[in-house]
Amino acid sequence: MGQVLAILVFVLSIGSLIIYFINSRDPVRKCSSHQDKTVPVDLSFNVFFTFYFGLRFWAAEDKIKFWLEINSIVDIFTIPPTFVSYYLKSNWLGLRFLRALRLLELPKILQILKVIKTSNSVKLAKLLSIVISTWFAAAGFLHLTFPLPSLFGQVENSGDPWLNGRNSQSMSYFEAVYLVTATMSTVGFGDIVAKTTLGRTFIIFFTLGSLILFANCIPEMVELFTSRKKYIKPYKAVKGKKFIVVCGNITVDSVTAFLRNFLHHESGAINMDIVFLGEAPPTLELETILKCSLSYTMFICGSALTFEDLKRVSMEYAEACLILANPLCSDLNAEDNSNIMRVLSIKNYCSHTRVIIELLQSHNKVFLSKIPTWNWSTGDNIICFAELKLGFIAQGCLVPGLCTFLTTLFIEQNQKVFPKHPWQKYFLNSLKNKILTQRLSNDFVGMTFPAVSRLCFVKMHLMLIAIQYRPQFHNCCSLILNPSAQVKLTKDTLGFFIAESPQAVKRAFFYCSTCHKDVYTPELIEKCDCKNSQQQALGPDIVVMKGNNKKFTCNSENQNFISREQESFLASTTFENRDGAYDSVEDTAEQLDSSGMFHWCRSTPLDKVILKRFDKSKPEFRNHIVACVFGDAQSALIGLRNFVMPLRASNYTRKELKDIVFLGALEYFQREWRFLQNFPKIHIFPGSALYTGDLHAVNIEQCSMCAILASPSKPLSSQLLVDTETIMATLNIQSLRISCPTPMPPVPGVSTASTFSKYQERRYQQIPILTELKNPSNIHFIEQMGGMDWALKGASLHLSTSFSRGTVFSANFLDSLLATAFYNYHVLELLQMLVTGGISPQMEQCLVQEKSYGIQADCATVTSRRSRCKLELLSLDHTILSDIEPRKTFGQLFCGSLDNYGILCVGLYRVMDEKEKNLEHKRFVITRPANDCHLLPSDLVFCAIPFSTACYKTENVSSNPSLENIANVTSLTPGRHRVGTEAEKASLRSSSQVYPLKLFTSSFFDQ
Repeated sequence: MGQVLAILVFVLSIGSLIIYFINSRDPVRKCSSHQDKTVPVDLSFNVFFTFYFGLRFWAAEDKIKFWLEINSIVDIFTIPPTFVSYYLKSNWLGLRFLRALRLLELPKILQILKVIKTSNSVKLAKLLSIVISTWFAAAGFLHLTFPLPSLFGQVENSGDPWLNGRNSQSMSYFEAVYLVTATMSTVGFGDIVAKTTLGRTFIIFFTLGSLILFANCIPEMVELFTSRKKYIKPYKAVKGKKFIVVCGNITVDSVTAFLRNFLHHESGAINMDIVFLGEAPPTLELETILKCSLSYTMFICGSALTFEDLKRVSMEYAEACLILANPLCSDLNAEDNSNIMRVLSIKNYCSHTRVIIELLQSHNKVFLSKIPTWNWSTGDNIICFAELKLGFIAQGCLVPGLCTFLTTLFIEQNQKVFPKHPWQKYFLNSLKNKILTQRLSNDFVGMTFPAVSRLCFVKMHLMLIAIQYRPQFHNCCSLILNPSAQVKLTKDTLGFFIAESPQAVKRAFFYCSTCHKDVYTPELIEKCDCKNSQQQALGPDIVVMKGNNKKFTCNSENQNFISREQESFLASTTFENRDGAYDSVEDTAEQLDSSGMFHWCRSTPLDKVILKRFDKSKPEFRNHIVACVFGDAQSALIGLRNFVMPLRASNYTRKELKDIVFLGALEYFQREWRFLQNFPKIHIFPGSALYTGDLHAVNIEQCSMCAILASPSKPLSSQLLVDTETIMATLNIQSLRISCPTPMPPVPGVSTASTFSKYQERRYQQIPILTELKNPSNIHFIEQMGGMDWALKGASLHLSTSFSRGTVFSANFLDSLLATAFYNYHVLELLQMLVTGGISPQMEQCLVQEKSYGIQADCATVTSRRSRCKLELLSLDHTILSDIEPRKTFGQLFCGSLDNYGILCVGLYRVMDEKEKNLEHKRFVITRPANDCHLLPSDLVFCAIPFSTACYKTENVSSNPSLENIANVTSLTPGRHRVGTEAEKASLRSSSQVYPLKLFTSSFFDQ
């Protein structure tokens, strides 16, 4: 009812103003007869205004303030003169022009009528109403002043009162409007001017006010009006000109990060347009960013949910559509659902358009695979933040420093820094290395992977870590990390390198066994003119465009699995150690899920895994993983399944699995448990990492790693406060100290920090910790807690000391993966395989299809999937690496471990300062050390170890392998004993039982 009255008052006010315009045509000094037809109409309007004025006064909470409102002032000066004029049988114009101030209500009325909806439309309406109302009111003041001319007279028509009108002039209302317009536009033609003192005084103040008011309003109105037209123009696709469409979360931060990462991949001149499709016009700050890259960017206001807007951006001709997500939103599910709807709309509009989408929660991935036109083989891809983020943290729990090692391969370092300590020089140099791909020379066909990797390392200074393997008689591809010697390279094999530049990895393509046989200078390996090199075409970087990848990837029909014959071959060969040794047979059968990728157990009730503080039957944990979670009954789920899966990967034996103890609110774990109930060795302790008593209750002093997961998204006033709980928990845990016992002989299968160090005299050390930060700028809090000298102060998180040590992680770099997935989706596949425990997008699709068609994987299939490499941290003294001679440099160690054991060494975990024997030996990560990098006795080595390789020598087995006397066991994966008969190998293959886990079935995803 209130809205109806507001609309009615506004309409009648406009009507009363129109009547004023009609009456103003009469001579100014004439009093119109009350028989004029407009008089009763205007009187009826003012009767209603009086009624509405009374209602407003009755409803007003502050009666005094009510009289000072602009609408009240308008009514006071316009309603009484109407009644007086009717009583005196005459009609004066008076101050009825003040009705023009009612136009200030225009934006409110248009919003009520839902004529305007966007913020820019409201802003334009407000500016327009201010200009028009001020314009009309000022003109009315010049034309007439007061309703009783006999008392006060008129401004220009009546002259100054103290001169008895001798300086008056005849001026119509239209001429007054003309004068106001010329004044506020600062033109001032001079044909019509104010002659009275009152008029000139008014013009003085009006000119000053109009300069301020209209100089701000008019340009902004023009900008809003033109920008609205500017951002609705369609993008015209030009033949031969490539472009992509970016939609979703289009903000200043997201666009800045995207352009920085996307353009980094472009070498030389930018030959691709970027069309941003935003649902609201850009802000001034965003517009400034777009103008800086105007030659290759364009903004179009619209929605990916409507076909008209998709047509305006020429979606059917785009190379790809990239959909950005907002990781800082408060409702993760709503953000994912909106982006999935965009994918559905795009695929319905044009089924062949390639789509790369960012998702925040992993359980929403299944909806995309159910879209009929979603096709992995044409480059459609998903970047799941929760899956990758928690996968990185899980790998950091398995192997100290591995989280940082993997992250450095995907971040871009553009800041100029000057190291102050020797260790910083090593770390900064390692940041130059990235994961790159390149087709290998056909001269490598028929060679084994260890031989090719060794040749690339020695002659080209390239580290080949994985290949995309295609069996000779099958079209299906599989990504293999450090494959065994039984795998022979085929033609056009795609290699994955750790290298500094794309130009460097081209050497692997140019290599010619004839021309470069005796060349040992990497820079001299270039394209030659011999007959062999002319038979292969250059494929510099694997840039995935629309339809470009069908040659090297699996088609939809052959994508299900590697053939059963090939799987049997892998199953029979990958258990064979390259030095003739085999793994030990487990006494008990191991239960794996239906995919063979993860350890499985029967569904466990939640009450069976809840730990109680004073329960005597509570296990005494050793070498376990503590995960601190901050969530409650209302917070969004972070997807703890993504954290557990890498820790339960099947390439670790059941005995190697570490207990996982979750510390947090029980109400939160009740909601997560249905996703965790089939994983073994999981425990829940209701409590908080902010309380020291709860930390002692989970025996945190004996844990191998404590992971502090960031709290679920909450609406906060400042983004600086998003990490408050994790920082407080880190402070609480770092205040604890562990007393170290006297040195003990090394125990195979259990690696400790003291085992790998010569210096055993220190008495106290900190609990190993890995903290997740949502806001990277909060790293300075962590640096202060650790007592570190932040030599690179003011730099980014990835240049901090805590990051180099592997004790902090932030997922902000995941934004760069969108550009990586577009240019080279193979790199994203490798990353997903490394951090998720072996699952790739193709594997997920295969498993879902296998379940839907009722296919049951046999033992050979499960075994072949299980026998994959794993990343571990090995000592130079107490493992099989000690048998390698010489091993003074990293290059010697790389070649020796690859030749003798098939172990691929990829990095070092080195003590920052060995001279500080009385302090804790803090280590830092070196990614892909130089070939001539000298090794230190205390160095630990990041290695890709074949599934069947035992890393610890049996002669070093301690007579007392008990863990009770070992403090602060670090998370280094243990090796196993060796067996050597075919019967034992067969027993090992048959000891793994397959159970139908819900992880990758459609029923699980539908939960």
